[in-house]
Amino acid sequence: MTDLRAVAEIVDTAAKTAQSIEQLSLSGHDLNLDEAYAVQALSIGRRVARGERMVGIKMGFTSRAKMIQMGLDEMIWGRLTDAMRLEDGATLDMANYVHPRVEPEIAYILKKPLSGTVTLAEALAAVEAVAPAVEIIDSRYRNFKFNLADVVADNSSSSSFVLGAMHSPDIDASNLGMTLSIDGRVVQTGSSSAILGNPARSLAAASRLAGEAGLELKPGWIIMAGGATAAEALTPGTSITLDVEHLGKVNFKTKG
Repeated sequence: MTDLRAVAEIVDTAAKTAQSIEQLSLSGHDLNLDEAYAVQALSIGRRVARGERMVGIKMGFTSRAKMIQMGLDEMIWGRLTDAMRLEDGATLDMANYVHPRVEPEIAYILKKPLSGTVTLAEALAAVEAVAPAVEIIDSRYRNFKFNLADVVADNSSSSSFVLGAMHSPDIDASNLGMTLSIDGRVVQTGSSSAILGNPARSLAAASRLAGEAGLELKPGWIIMAGGATAAEALTPGTSITLDVEHLGKVNFKTKG
């Protein structure tokens, strides 16, 4: 049997030290999906034991563009901690990542707990605010190659995130134009509707999937709804800006 705690130590150490590792599925740790989520929980548990705090979850593979880019078709999720959050306008140190990429997202901040299967209306009723957001993903696997269980075990590639200004949840975020620019040059355009047709559906899915794992989404938590476009690779010394219709901008820089 695979020692899931030992595997969790492998992926946690890779993330902590920004060192690439061989795919688990190619190094004697061919996990099924349940085992992969168990490894993810154990890995994040190691971070919590070091003093980090859970602040939400992220959804993955919620857009067709992302599925095509990664060659996968499963919706997945990962955990967010306070140490993963960067302030709007912050400078990201590339030395802390293996091969980081950025993707445009919509984030929800909860005012009420959510767990299990909920309707779209019930999911939205639990929202305190909505914000433009970017996620920095960083698979720790060599050459950015992995299967579904590999990526889930590696916290679904989640590494860092940046939130913009928070807005009233009354704003209809179902079809907002989104433009991602690097050094003022537009590199991705899309709509929030690319996130399951409506990012609120991703919020409802987050409640269901987390509930299946025995996890309740808590008041104050941040739910990242998933990438609206394909991700863009980051390079040193650049400025990244996401502009979302009606929600405004969020930006960060990479250290040169």
